Amino acid sequence: MNATAEGNPETGGQPLPPSPDPGARLDPDLFDLLTFDCYGTLVDWETGIIEGVQAVCASHGRSATDAAILKAFGDAEHVVQGERYRIYREVLALTLVRLGSVLGFRPTGAECDAFAASVADWPPFPDTVQALRQLGARFRLGIVSNVDDDLFADTRKRLDIDFDWVVTAQQVGSYKPATAHFEEMATRSGIARERALHVAQSLYHDIAPASALGYATVHVNRKSRGGATGATPSSTARPDAEVPDMAGLAELLLGDR
Repeated sequence: MNATAEGNPETGGQPLPPSPDPGARLDPDLFDLLTFDCYGTLVDWETGIIEGVQAVCASHGRSATDAAILKAFGDAEHVVQGERYRIYREVLALTLVRLGSVLGFRPTGAECDAFAASVADWPPFPDTVQALRQLGARFRLGIVSNVDDDLFADTRKRLDIDFDWVVTAQQVGSYKPATAHFEEMATRSGIARERALHVAQSLYHDIAPASALGYATVHVNRKSRGGATGATPSSTARPDAEVPDMAGLAELLLGDR
């Protein structure tokens, strides 16, 4: 039976495209460049967000579930990013203020600064570094991330790999799902979009804009600690393939090679 979107206002009741087959293989010979979102895809940003917000909650005598924290973050962050360009440290500070109004606390300036700075301490997923090394032996690797240069510089040390190109929000003056990251990556790398594959966790920030530009995409669909879409808004974007983690991506593209 074909899936439908009956009663779903996002699709106007039109039939949904088929879901990606998690076992589908993409021919690695089609691609020269793999581009990655960083936070949520390579780095466990949900743990970082939850731990940072829980610390602030505790200092104000409040508590919140993982799901409530991630929903409040997802509802707030993209709104702040959409107002005008600010460096990501400021985005995170204002996001904390917004989610505090939902969770029942008013953060201090020092707490906002500490929450923003905590990005440098967010850990890579356990499978990330090995998978990047395996993939880097076969493909050129790039980063397209909604972050500041200095924050990614600290994260890059944790990832322990040399990316061929890194494009940040600070460099292009905008945040995904705007398309400037992808356009800048194409300019710097000189690699046609037909030869590039974009890999990301967020359907909203990454899969939707990359697919609209004609890129092949893979959704890294890690199970959210908070359920549903975790710390990102929902989206009906459909990737070309789906994997559960970075190890799954390496298997999808490299197999037994």
